[in-house]
Amino acid sequence: MKFDTLQKGITFYDDYARISGFNTLLSSTKKRKSDGKIMVKYCVCSKEGFKETPRLLAECKKKRPIQNGV
Repeated sequence: MKFDTLQKGITFYDDYARISGFNTLLSSTKKRKSDGKIMVKYCVCSKEGFKETPRLLAECKKKRPIQNGV
């Protein structure tokens, strides 16, 4: 769906969630590179999983050692 403003979209999904019996969380955002305008904002079910963590704070995975000659 497309809304005139971000706030109208958030209000719509909050009302829908309340009527349907669940809550929403605001998830990730996609912005236009040229001017930084928000193009997509994801509203998800509050039971969707874990809230996203910034990449800088996320735990780094261990790197595998390089195997030579195999």
